[in-house]
Amino acid sequence: METSSTTQPGTAGGSDTAERKLVFEDNRCARGLFGEQNAHLKQIARSLELQIHTRGNTVNLCGNPIAVDLAAKLLNNLYGLIETGFPLFPSDIDYAIGVLSSDDRVNLKDIFLDTVYITSQKRPIAPKGLAQKEYIDAIRKFDIVFGIGPAGTGKTYLAMAMAVSALTKGRVSRIILTRPAVEAGESLGFLPGDLYEKVNPYLRPLYDALHDMMRYEKATRLIQQGAIEVAPLAFMRGRTLNDSFVILDEAQNTTSEQMKMFLTRLGYSSKAVITGDVTQIDLPNGKTSGLVEAHAILQDIKGIRFVLFSKKDVVRHQLVQDIIEAYERLELEH
Repeated sequence: METSSTTQPGTAGGSDTAERKLVFEDNRCARGLFGEQNAHLKQIARSLELQIHTRGNTVNLCGNPIAVDLAAKLLNNLYGLIETGFPLFPSDIDYAIGVLSSDDRVNLKDIFLDTVYITSQKRPIAPKGLAQKEYIDAIRKFDIVFGIGPAGTGKTYLAMAMAVSALTKGRVSRIILTRPAVEAGESLGFLPGDLYEKVNPYLRPLYDALHDMMRYEKATRLIQQGAIEVAPLAFMRGRTLNDSFVILDEAQNTTSEQMKMFLTRLGYSSKAVITGDVTQIDLPNGKTSGLVEAHAILQDIKGIRFVLFSKKDVVRHQLVQDIIEAYERLELEH
């Protein structure tokens, strides 16, 4: 709850300095908001470059007027989340700052409390930003959704959570997870082992995401029963996929022919989510990426939705975003 606000001329650089006082009534929620030894407030102060002082349940903000306004909205939104029982972690604060910096009219409850699935470890999976919220809303509404953007934006993970949720609620009878099995010019014929051993390394990330959401024994049982299928893209040829939730991962490494083949497999009562990063194409020179081509020719078709992620939507370690930016600078230099 906000109680007062003042703005006064600053001495450095001629900029104004704003002050604002916030009072949070509930002691338990205030402690959760402030963090252990005010760790959350210190994190916000560093990120927004302002001063935050506390006395009891009162918070005093001082700094650039824009930063103070953003911090006040952030704290009030986070307090509202904590009131619902939401467990606040430092990463959530970073995500929240990103969301409100993009659009300060957003209510964080509409994003952070939109639970897609609850894992076997009782951990809720929910969007962490505007792009992720747009993505899961698109999957709910459209039968074919493309998620395009850099690594770490949650494209495959959220699609997997939506698929597992649909299966457990009986909305589909099976999940099919697939990705191209040839990358960086390698041919399966040159890899050791039988066919399963050849393709399994390419599919490992899909298994990892699946086992993160449900117990290993349950996932294994569903795979054995055919309710979950993890297979290379080549295995989709000639099939019609009815009553299924199909995810095509690493789609930037599909050829034009493979993408057309995959998209025309979709049958009745099915959904398809296609994910990829067009900056990480491993196809041989001269081969057109099926994902790039699909984005160019399908974006005007009703019933198909493209959701584009950027480096701002990365939800992994902060260093991942820094790494993406460093490589982008290198590409620009070249």
